[in-house]
Amino acid sequence: MLKVNIMTTAKTQHVEHINECTLESVIDLIRDADKPMVFKGLCRHWPLVQAGLESAQSAMTYLRQFYQGMQVTAYYVPPEQQGRVFYNEQLDGFNYQAGRLDFNQLLDRLSQEMIKDTPAGMYMGSTDIHQCLPGLGAENSLDLAPMQPLTSIWLGNQTKVAAHYDFPLNLACNVVGKRTFTLFPPEQISNLYVGPMELAPGGQDISLVDMANPDFERFPRFQQALDASLTAELSPGDVLFIPSMWWHHVRGVDDFNVLITHWWRDTPGYLGRPNNALLHSMLSLRSLPKAQRQAWKSIFEHYIFDHDDVDDRHIPDNVKGMQTKPLDELTARKIRADLINKLKR
Repeated sequence: MLKVNIMTTAKTQHVEHINECTLESVIDLIRDADKPMVFKGLCRHWPLVQAGLESAQSAMTYLRQFYQGMQVTAYYVPPEQQGRVFYNEQLDGFNYQAGRLDFNQLLDRLSQEMIKDTPAGMYMGSTDIHQCLPGLGAENSLDLAPMQPLTSIWLGNQTKVAAHYDFPLNLACNVVGKRTFTLFPPEQISNLYVGPMELAPGGQDISLVDMANPDFERFPRFQQALDASLTAELSPGDVLFIPSMWWHHVRGVDDFNVLITHWWRDTPGYLGRPNNALLHSMLSLRSLPKAQRQAWKSIFEHYIFDHDDVDDRHIPDNVKGMQTKPLDELTARKIRADLINKLKR
């Protein structure tokens, strides 16, 4: 197998860094942005960041004061997996154990792993900050009230989360330790060798390529993905903007790392989730003969993907119905109800 360290196979292209910015300027910059950006030191003044700069234990002590007993979901990755949160060899299960436990127990276990030569991976994924640690977000989150974000906390040690994408936009605040993000544009999906859709760590489709040691014989097109990738090396206090649908691999660099994310969508929630449309298309379109799929591709391009360039002035506004742009809530609910009825047949 041809396995080569990625540092020797692609020239590293870094995400654009912006210094000395305010939250107001950040919001302006990301409003129409289609590429990641790093805002250096934007949240460095947060109390949790300052505690982490003292020591990992200071950060843990600071976090413990907000905990009120809600159990959290944590992942244990055996030492031989070197922190990689992934599948088992057969791709029909995972290489980690997951369970619910007391947050203080998780921090204690992370402290124990710090002193080991070959630590196990310990990881708490996306957890609602307001439910898990009430009050922490008051001074340790971004004021994005108009976007109504879901604010979550992630923490662990030197774990690696495979490249995946998220539909919401994200302002990810690196608050304790260092993290490295490797980001890929959405159009690189065919070069990332995505695993099974029905079964994935964390419930989100992931790349099967081991970023630390890619196998180019098994995944030859991954080189093209690397050539198009961007890297963000985040220090405590840095904030990374991840546009919707950008793939990102995340590596915790230090013995203790904390990330606080802010997810939001720039369209109303009543429009539903696009992945539902993908599932429906898997059901109704994917198995059609190629000629029919190509015909439907033209129809989707006309009505969905390229509608900005379509001249529809031949249809009076009062009868456009579901072709109205943007779609109003009443029409969206009618479409949803019609779909539900048809899927029952």
